[in-house]
Amino acid sequence: MSSADAVAHAPAPAGAEASGLDQYLVPGTTSLQERRPLTLKHGDTFGVFDRNGDIIAGPGSPDGLYHRDTRYLSHFFLTLDGARPMLLSSTLRDDNATLTCDLTNPDLFDGQEQLILPHDLVHLRRSRFLWQGKCFERISLRSFDEEKRTVRLLLDFSADFADLFEVRGTHRERRGTQNPARVDPASVALSYTGLDKVTRTTTLSFDPKPQALTARRAVYEVELPPRETHLIFIEISCGVVAASGDTRRRFFVGLRDARRALRYASSRAASVATSNDVFNEAARRSISDIYTLITEKPEGPYPYAGIPWFSTVFGRDAIVTALQMLWIDPKIAKGVLRHLAANQATTFDGPADAEPGKILHEVRHGEMAELGEVPFRRYYGSIDSTPLFVMLAGAYLERTGDLATTRTLWPHVLAALAWQESEGDRDGDGFIEYGRRTSEGLVNQGWKDSHDSIFHADGTLARGPIALAEVQAYGYGALVAGSQIAHVLGEEQRAAEFAAKAAALRTRFDEAFFDRKLDTYVLALDGDKRPCRVRASNAGHVLYTGLALPERALGVVSTLMDPTSFSGWGVRTIANVEKRYNPMSYHNGSVWPHDNALIAAGFARYGFRRQAARIFQGLFAASTYIELRRLPELFCGFPKQRSNGPTFYPVACSPQAWAAATPLSLLQSCIGVSFRPGSCEVVFDRPVLPDFLHEVTLRGLSCAEGEIDVLLRQSGEEVVVSVLRRSGGVGVVTHA
Repeated sequence: MSSADAVAHAPAPAGAEASGLDQYLVPGTTSLQERRPLTLKHGDTFGVFDRNGDIIAGPGSPDGLYHRDTRYLSHFFLTLDGARPMLLSSTLRDDNATLTCDLTNPDLFDGQEQLILPHDLVHLRRSRFLWQGKCFERISLRSFDEEKRTVRLLLDFSADFADLFEVRGTHRERRGTQNPARVDPASVALSYTGLDKVTRTTTLSFDPKPQALTARRAVYEVELPPRETHLIFIEISCGVVAASGDTRRRFFVGLRDARRALRYASSRAASVATSNDVFNEAARRSISDIYTLITEKPEGPYPYAGIPWFSTVFGRDAIVTALQMLWIDPKIAKGVLRHLAANQATTFDGPADAEPGKILHEVRHGEMAELGEVPFRRYYGSIDSTPLFVMLAGAYLERTGDLATTRTLWPHVLAALAWQESEGDRDGDGFIEYGRRTSEGLVNQGWKDSHDSIFHADGTLARGPIALAEVQAYGYGALVAGSQIAHVLGEEQRAAEFAAKAAALRTRFDEAFFDRKLDTYVLALDGDKRPCRVRASNAGHVLYTGLALPERALGVVSTLMDPTSFSGWGVRTIANVEKRYNPMSYHNGSVWPHDNALIAAGFARYGFRRQAARIFQGLFAASTYIELRRLPELFCGFPKQRSNGPTFYPVACSPQAWAAATPLSLLQSCIGVSFRPGSCEVVFDRPVLPDFLHEVTLRGLSCAEGEIDVLLRQSGEEVVVSVLRRSGGVGVVTHA
């Protein structure tokens, strides 16, 4: 490495760790729970709307129509005769394709307080969906009055073209130029030229054309005979070329295509039906959310992390989601692996925390990323994405037997494993450590990436380079996967080499990380190799990959299921006896569904399926109190109280991919399903059903070239597995 490279790869200055990266965090100034926004997504476009279907501008408001990390519409407000309509209901279609808002008129008065239109006589229905960089809306007005009415409908709009990080609270000293609007009889084009010299344009098209149209408002004077309906169609184009012609026709064609695309994508997934109707709703919502969050990349389907703040490529989130969904739809894993392999780092880049072999953490396309005002244009600052990538490659091969794809991935797997031993191990002690390369990078680079999430028992923050417990587990899982892949590809020497390294790591890890007094694994080792003696959920991930020695498993399980850690809804990120415990924090005492899914999978791996079922029971109970049965990114870690639901976290993303996949992952952990594509067998290993499920029917489980439908039914203390249908010679193996 040259002297220039040495400077580029030097650790951040002493003390930099303590400063945090607060400017990139989601600010806690506006609670999403208070507003309960409704969201839509397609591809690289998503929308955040209030219950009326409006986009409300204002300080701290996350509302907007976003495309590739820029807000293309920041205000969109409907009034009727100068008043905001009253909300009747707002609903998302079951497949998340459309948002429907039903509204009605309030009492409307003239200037002398004379009632001119009593309430509830005009029904407005707003139907909206996203498709190929555009937002389509149909406004239906119908009168239930006995006489003809004329109403004045106004649509006020504006576009601030704010970068997503501006919306999240990052201050910018300079911005680009807002260009003059172009106004035609039936359309308005708003545009902005950024400091990156890119012009971004929002085009609003109206059909029929309004009676008046300006750069900020569309005005309709609508005559409504009794019982008749008037329709208005609106098309909002985000940066893509706005089509000319029939807006009305494009609405219906787009709606058809959007629904078809979602139906086609989700049809790959095996279906889950149970004896519990409420869980069936939760499972259907999980599937809908996963396929809504998936964006088709050239390499295949890729789940974006979550809405509103993380609707983009994240390496860690997508890999975990793909692992959770692998038994249901392995094509997600294939798309994730291929896309991440295509974007694997090949050179050193300090500001991007890139090193040869590393796997992406995050990609952003907005103006601030393009200018380097935030480091996330193509950012590699996660310590766990790389070993997780290798784990997913091994799990995908084990699930599918897809040798052709595995051979194309093999060079990328080897590069990732080489990084794990070189740049990933900062001091050569055999553990994977992180430390940002510049002061702009993320301070903490595991999944708990808050600036204060890694600390010692006395509450002092750990200084890097830091070796996290779960990252060593992923590193172990990567070595095991590398050995298995090498064996299948006929590279026996490499297979033996990786297996030996995994075995050595297992011994070394136990000596350094297991704390007999805590009876669990410590959170991390700091830069001085001092253990962070904190009871944390990270220890459950050690079980997930099989790194834990068998004799340690009971202690880890008992510690995590103790009331200090298990809230009743799920396992907290840290126990409530720890110094930095705060149930309302992001990472220091909250409950994360995906974290619990991996913990439950770890429990199941070591034979503790009953405890996994308790976690499943807790998170399912939480979902019954949540709108749409949709588990959020996280919720607060307060203890479960009888007849009360969980306490929500104010800025949790929803839907969030790995939270959406959690109920399905928990089900897999309980029923112990795995696959042997070589012998075309589906295996159920000591299946257990939680108390709220008596029967589970799985349809369309794929194995090799065949499929199978099975019924799992509770019978006394056992779960009986029955084959309902099979094709392609698929067999079933059950271990009692």
